[in-house]
Amino acid sequence: MAVTAADDRQYARSLARAFGGALLFSFPLLMTMEMWWLGFTISPLRLGVFVLVCLPLLYGLSYYAGFRKTYGPLDDGLDALAALAIGFVTAGVLLTLFGVIRIGQPADEILGKLALQAFPAAIGALLARKQLAADGDAQSDGPDGENARDTYGSELFLMAVGALFIAFNVAPTEEMVLIAYRMTPWHALGLAALSIALLHAVVYSLGFAGQHPHERPWLAFAHFTVPGYAIALLVGLYAQWTFGHMEGQGIGRLAMTTVVLAFPGALGAGAARLLV
Repeated sequence: MAVTAADDRQYARSLARAFGGALLFSFPLLMTMEMWWLGFTISPLRLGVFVLVCLPLLYGLSYYAGFRKTYGPLDDGLDALAALAIGFVTAGVLLTLFGVIRIGQPADEILGKLALQAFPAAIGALLARKQLAADGDAQSDGPDGENARDTYGSELFLMAVGALFIAFNVAPTEEMVLIAYRMTPWHALGLAALSIALLHAVVYSLGFAGQHPHERPWLAFAHFTVPGYAIALLVGLYAQWTFGHMEGQGIGRLAMTTVVLAFPGALGAGAARLLV
């Protein structure tokens, strides 16, 4: 199929929208001091695992959302790479303007700072069409349309994306550890109960866009809410490992911090269908 001038204009508009999404969704992390420090303190192992986790996530997001309509696996892969490039450009420009990246810094430090910031920005780029486009442009575009998102595996994937995206906006900060330090076990149990209740309410009870009514609420609770909260806990645990918050923490304090991070993670998991 020949590429027309209209196609080029549409792609240019999609790219511009993707840059807007990258900026909108990533600026909290771009302006967070802890993320600047992590750029040169994070170990190569943690950075490598972070990249390996994010690459398939970007591909899946391109399939379910994407900054433009796609028509097959190759298109999805190319758009995921395009979103990653947008993330690197967005992070590079802003971190340079903020004075975080400067001439003369070691290459591995610059790469670490860019990589940690580029992937959240790339997620924002891929969500741009769903969040920023006109209604006619924001329809699902997978090969099976909206039905492609109705499998159990796709629901869990979207929950993981939402949990990761929201939790990572606060996970690098020292406040997460401080909150956990100030909590008692009763506080942790209360926060866990609130997280589960909000997750279930956002997904099934409050009538938000993208919700799926279920004839058996308790079955929905067991089938989606409980796994969703388990995903939020795993995301919280992984975030602590990535950002180096596990060092020096005992099992009890580690559990507390995981529950704290699972709170935004659960909200993100519940709101995944609103975002994607």
